[in-house]
Amino acid sequence: MRKSKKRSFKDLVSDNKQELLKDQEAMERLELRLEKRHLKNG
Repeated sequence: MRKSKKRSFKDLVSDNKQELLKDQEAMERLELRLEKRHLKNG
């Protein structure tokens, strides 16, 4: 196992958010998926 310094959940969420903001295409896919889900349930 590789050693890594412990990171809080908050840090991980923050990193993920930054990556998504960089990846505009991924954001658009997420938005489309959310819209479809809302249309089904709405």
